[in-house]
This record gives sequence, structure tokens and C-alpha cells, in this order.
Amino acid sequence: MGFFDKMFSGLTKTRKNMVELEELFQDYQPDSEEFYEDLEELLVLADVGAATAQQVDYLMHKATWVERYRKGSEARDGLIRVLKKLLNVGSTELKLDTKPSVILMVGVNGVGKTTTIGKLAHQLKDQGKKVLLIAGDTFRAAAAEQLGIWAERAGVDFVRHEEGSDPGAVVYDGICAAKARGTDVIIIDTAGRLHNKANLMNELAKISRIITRELPEADVETLMVLDATTGQNGLIQAKQFLETSGLTGIVLTKLDGTAKGGIVFAIANELKLPVKYVGVGEGIDDLIPFDPDSFVTAMFKK
Repeated sequence: MGFFDKMFSGLTKTRKNMVELEELFQDYQPDSEEFYEDLEELLVLADVGAATAQQVDYLMHKATWVERYRKGSEARDGLIRVLKKLLNVGSTELKLDTKPSVILMVGVNGVGKTTTIGKLAHQLKDQGKKVLLIAGDTFRAAAAEQLGIWAERAGVDFVRHEEGSDPGAVVYDGICAAKARGTDVIIIDTAGRLHNKANLMNELAKISRIITRELPEADVETLMVLDATTGQNGLIQAKQFLETSGLTGIVLTKLDGTAKGGIVFAIANELKLPVKYVGVGEGIDDLIPFDPDSFVTAMFKK
């Protein structure tokens, strides 16, 4: 199954939400304020978020008169162009040009972070890269064991310490091992919950300092894993991490399990961060690189 087919299949629930939007364009009138009010409401229901829905409404108003839309089909195509442009906030590709490069994975517990790391490691291994996983989440029971299972499944190297160890020490040892083994990509798991938010952010900042000190020239991607089914709550989480973690992108999991795939637009518009991967299933190959144009096309494809 190709990228578009996987995206199309993964958006089944979201596309059902688009039926009313399609019906809205059938009764399109370019000078009808009711049309724009309904458009904004339907976008909010798709979890685009109020601020982003208002932005889309404004851009559609502007495009309607610049492009002189007169038919519903013209306005529909115009909305697709607006949404594609909204997602254009940076490269969706990982920058991993140095040896080693680092991927620092952050996010709260329960979003599928460990699973995502395993799937990503599998992909990179298939691309011919030598990958090493570091179990930096030493606080959650069995976190290292779960990551170890994924490392074995993906056929990649793995470094861990005992539960309750200092995460910074694990990261340091993992980086040393990566240098010695000629690793291409280091992927670091991190804690999703400590005693409070300040402790968590301080721990992430400490890990970032170790990476900078030990690998000052390395490309570093800091990816936050978000559960698409949490919608706007996930957006709030991302804003908190963005303040302290220097995020470079988002991985959106469980997209196939939500009718509110519009959260992708809220992420792009409010965080100005690209979505780099989306999870559309449970299989090891169901983490796919995000393509904005294909995503929007799949949303509207009948």
C-alpha cells in the first residue's frame, strides 16, 4: 500500500466529518455570510481549532474576491489550496546529515512514543542506517524493557541503565557507545511524566545540554509525539514543550482512530511546526512520512 493509500485509509473517520462540508459547497453563494459562518463551525468541529478556523475563514473571504469564485466547485478547490498553504510551515523531512545525528523524542505518557521510536528505528534501518536507541525514560516502570523489545524487533542497538537511574548518565553512555560503534542515528526516549512539569522540563533541558556538549556539530531533531485523538488538549501539551524543548517537528499518532484530523492544521497554524510523521495503524510500517498535499487531498477525496 502506497503513501496516499495509507493516508486515505487512515483518514476514514475524518473524511466522514467532511460530508457536511461537501454539502455546504453545493449551496455556495459568494456573498453569503452564512456560508462562511457554517464553514468556520464545521472546521471547528473537525478540531481545526477556533483560531485556525477564523484564519481559514479570512483567507477564504480574501480568495473568493481575488479569484472571483462563483461556483461551489471553485470555492471547494480554493479551500483545498488554502489548507495546503496553511501546512507549509517548514520541511517535513528529517535533517540527519551528520554522523551521528540525534533524534530526541519527547511527549507525555500514553501517546505512543515508544512504539513510534521502534517504527522509526525500523524505517531508518531499512534505509541502511546504523541506529542506536537510548532508554532515557528511567522513571516509568518497564519503559526500558518496552524499548528493548522494539530495538530487538527493529534489529538495532540499544543502551539502558537500571530503572530510576539518572537519565543524563544513560544519554551520556549511549552517546559514547554510538561514537564507538560508528552509529548513524541516535534515537533518545525521554520521560513523559515526572513529579511536576518543571521537573520534566528541567530533565529535558539537561539531556539537551549533554547532547550539545558531546555532539556539538550533530544534526538534532527534537520531535514531540502527539496523540491525534486528544485534539486540542494535545495542542496545549505541545505549546508547553515548545516553550522549553526547542521542538523541530511533530509526530502525530493514532490518526486512523480519530474523526478530528483537522488538528494537523491547528498544529501548523498555532505552533508553526511541521508534522513530520503520522501514525495510521498498529503495524511496524504504519508510521509514514507526512506529505501536506497528499493529506489535504486525501481528506477531500470521496
